[in-house]
Amino acid sequence: MLMRYILLAILSFPVMLHAETSTCYGTTANGSLSGGVQLPSEGSNYVGYSSIARLAGRTYVHSEVRDIVVSAYVQLEKEQPDKVYKYAETGFKEGGQFKPHKTHRNGLSVDFMTPVVDGNGKSVHLPTNPLNKFGYNIEFDGSDHFDEMHIDYEALAAHIVALDQQAKAHGHGLWRVIFDPALQPNLLDTKYGQYLKDNIQFSKKRSWVRHDEHYHVDFAIPCE
Repeated sequence: MLMRYILLAILSFPVMLHAETSTCYGTTANGSLSGGVQLPSEGSNYVGYSSIARLAGRTYVHSEVRDIVVSAYVQLEKEQPDKVYKYAETGFKEGGQFKPHKTHRNGLSVDFMTPVVDGNGKSVHLPTNPLNKFGYNIEFDGSDHFDEMHIDYEALAAHIVALDQQAKAHGHGLWRVIFDPALQPNLLDTKYGQYLKDNIQFSKKRSWVRHDEHYHVDFAIPCE
């Protein structure tokens, strides 16, 4: 009998880990969040941008967003097995104002650091530390280079597609993707270009920050 209860507890554990349910309120620019959950600090093909920021509570999202983001990384393990990814700012556990961002207030916004390859063509992470404002101070030059790194448009496009497909699999979708409009044509030149044209709403206006070192994704999930 004891072994039966132990086995039941073990089988139930993964379900309990994902039992949290969030509720979002208002909009990404004027909203809040109840029951926010943190993204995992890392996985086999991804990492968070800062353990300091994680401890400061800056990596909380809506529970559905967490599930979509993690599922997309699992999908990419199969589709892009040699690529690595890094997520950045998300929001606070209870949402609300999230300086210096103008959005990220209801758990439905996630920033992702732009995928890059090194001089040998190997997928690597952009450096994120306090000296470069955790990556947000990085600027790519006119040839899409930063130091010895180059933007990996194939990996970036694959990630956006995976996010959209997983959002739909969870009964939701993507509202918009913000990425430097001058660089968007490079995404459309990848093998994922037609899917992006048919399914993704890119912001066509340049934001108050460039959005070349990161891309911002807003998820379409009903809020109260």
